[in-house]
Amino acid sequence: MYYDALKTFVTLVEVKNFTKTAEILLLSQPSVSLHIKNLEKEFQTKLFLRSPKFLKITPTGEILYDRAKQMITIYEQTRQDILEHHNSIKGELKIGASFTIGEYLLPSLLIDLQNDYPELELQVVIGNTDEIVQAVRLYQVDIGLIEGQTNEKELSVHSFMQDELFIVSSNHHQLALKDEVTIDDLQNQTWITREIGSGTREYLNHVIRTNGLKVKSFLTISSNQGIKETLINGMGLSLLSHSVIKRDLQQGNLSIIKLKNQSFNRMLSYVYSPIMQNNKNVKTFINSLNKKWTINKIKEDE
Repeated sequence: MYYDALKTFVTLVEVKNFTKTAEILLLSQPSVSLHIKNLEKEFQTKLFLRSPKFLKITPTGEILYDRAKQMITIYEQTRQDILEHHNSIKGELKIGASFTIGEYLLPSLLIDLQNDYPELELQVVIGNTDEIVQAVRLYQVDIGLIEGQTNEKELSVHSFMQDELFIVSSNHHQLALKDEVTIDDLQNQTWITREIGSGTREYLNHVIRTNGLKVKSFLTISSNQGIKETLINGMGLSLLSHSVIKRDLQQGNLSIIKLKNQSFNRMLSYVYSPIMQNNKNVKTFINSLNKKWTINKIKEDE
């Protein structure tokens, strides 16, 4: 079994340095070199082009890298499934989440999971939607939670809840002083928005395109909290999830711009690689996720 060698190879591809690879894997540098040499012998190909100044993966190395990620994931999943054959939920679960979900929706679910499955070790990675999709594709996380959908054909995507967004501003913005506004009132405004790759930014772009809005300027901030602080200090408009602004509305820090005859809704989704669909920890997480948001929906409708 070349598991250790494959893990060394994948790490070396990602950090591009023999010394750093040895440090990460707690190996000696000669051991790293031996693992690579053994793989090259096994597959009868050069995996890297090497010189004192650079380390570059070869085309056949690229092929092995993609397959090695899958083989490592399958091996680790098999090992975990064997450990869990008594139906005990334990081991690691790596969760990726977009900023809106990871910062405002996921924490309460993590608390429930920790209480229900104390032996389950949870690890959370937060990034924008594009980053989380790539983390799932590269098996850096077991499951991802994203805003909207993805066109990544290799992954399985499932919606789990509807998310409503609102146009918001400071309490003193000229549009906040109106009882109701129209699309025309949104022409030539400054928008405070997330970075490209964010699901929230993509949705705002969709709103701007479909309504033919002219934009005075964009201010891009890769943080929901940073956007809110900028709004509170009196600059521009933003389109944010209700979960992001709920507390600020209650505290009177922000105002909703009430748009006539229009609302903004999108679906939040979970995404995973098909080889993870039988992973018990992933299935446990999905069941807990669906249960929680079903209960929340019932409470909202009461």
